[in-house]
Amino acid sequence: MGKFLWKFYANCGRQGKLEGLFVATKEEIKNIIGSYAYFGEVLGKHSEICGNIEKHEIKKVNLDSKIVEEVSKILGDTWSGFNPIKYIRHTCSICEDKFCLEEFNKEKNICIYCEEENKI
Repeated sequence: MGKFLWKFYANCGRQGKLEGLFVATKEEIKNIIGSYAYFGEVLGKHSEICGNIEKHEIKKVNLDSKIVEEVSKILGDTWSGFNPIKYIRHTCSICEDKFCLEEFNKEKNICIYCEEENKI
């Protein structure tokens, strides 16, 4: 499955906006629509930007996937701004807290802390 370039735009009202260009498959985009994302205080102190990713916030850029894949070898998957995939939070089935992908085992659907504590 090919990777494509996507434009992310989220209007955060008077606090500002989040924008980004990033690379993902159609399946990855499908999987994050409706998912909870936590961006933190990216628009200033106490801004606490978070919420569910909405379909209208992500648009596919009309650029050949072969070109996208070649440029990605140099620039990576985030070309500019925010890549919403990196901010998705996953809920642990044991402690029910939300974690970023680096702190989460998707196969077991638990956070690495519960995994370690329970030796799962």
